[in-house]
Amino acid sequence: MSEKINLVKAINKNVRSGARKANLVLNFIKGKKADVAIRDLEFTRKKVAQDIKKTVKSAVANAENNYQYDIDDLYIKEAYVGKSIVMKRFRPRAKGRASPIKKPYSRVTIILGEKKTDIKQGVKK
Repeated sequence: MSEKINLVKAINKNVRSGARKANLVLNFIKGKKADVAIRDLEFTRKKVAQDIKKTVKSAVANAENNYQYDIDDLYIKEAYVGKSIVMKRFRPRAKGRASPIKKPYSRVTIILGEKKTDIKQGVKK
């Protein structure tokens, strides 16, 4: 009776944003249906939301192409972010000194699951 559940994953390895800033947007879309999450990310006023939307669309395309899942049944099971590279730049300051500037990158991971609904009974499985 136990069925093997395929998790559909998409990873965006170089998002030009800090991990804490991206995590705010990811917490906003966790648990939502995939199409609702894409719509919400379209109107979010954060720069990182466009990169996250691109990653969600990639995960949906992976699910549709590789596993033949129905787009209407997909939801965002997990969404998390981790640190990636940090570019280090220097800004000139007074008296011949220099101060460092850190430009962090993030790694966004989106994992989709599938909620099947019976049309006859309208019950989620």
